[in-house]
Amino acid sequence: MHILVVEDEKALCDTIVRSLKRLAYSVDACYDGQQAVELLSIERFDLVVLDLNLPGEDGMTVLKTLRKTDRETKVLILSARCEVSDKVAGLDAGANDYLTKPFHLDELAARIRSLTLRRFTQNDVVLTCSELSFDAKTRKASVCGEPLSLTRKETGILEDLMLNQGRPISQEELLEHVWDSSVDNFSNSIRVHISALSKKLRTALGYDPIHNRIGEGYVMEEKQ
Repeated sequence: MHILVVEDEKALCDTIVRSLKRLAYSVDACYDGQQAVELLSIERFDLVVLDLNLPGEDGMTVLKTLRKTDRETKVLILSARCEVSDKVAGLDAGANDYLTKPFHLDELAARIRSLTLRRFTQNDVVLTCSELSFDAKTRKASVCGEPLSLTRKETGILEDLMLNQGRPISQEELLEHVWDSSVDNFSNSIRVHISALSKKLRTALGYDPIHNRIGEGYVMEEKQ
């Protein structure tokens, strides 16, 4: 796995690089946007960890330049900009994830694992698991072509599980990707919604593809 870290705070950049190298990633780094644009034009990376406040070219310019020719490379924005509008702008410009500073290195590593393990790319339209399909563009699910009626939360859970088929998704990850910040981390909300989703899938498929791995999280798998 080849990663490019673009961060103008040299001490932070070097810390990230050391941390990722300890996890056996191949890592390059640069400290300004212009150098990042040049590196991305001549070398292929699996993932880019990209700060927004950069000298030379700002991070949004780097991202937009990359996306003109490359829709596949994963981009994780790393920024002190924490306003919703900043996150929306970054994601709309083609970023795959957005992590605000300050952050923990373990969370950064987890985000990278999540991005690089996904079987989903921007060019994919329909995700499948046996007879179950999810159209990522319309955000509609179906079983053997028959529409599956889901609530908004059930739709979000299903999408996240299908994007990460075979990998357990923790309750914390689901809270982050499906719920807003007002949710109580100790509520039964996730279990209630997953139970309802599982019931609908069991009725439509004849079995439940969602399994709860104790101590790991929820995972979606095809029927064996």
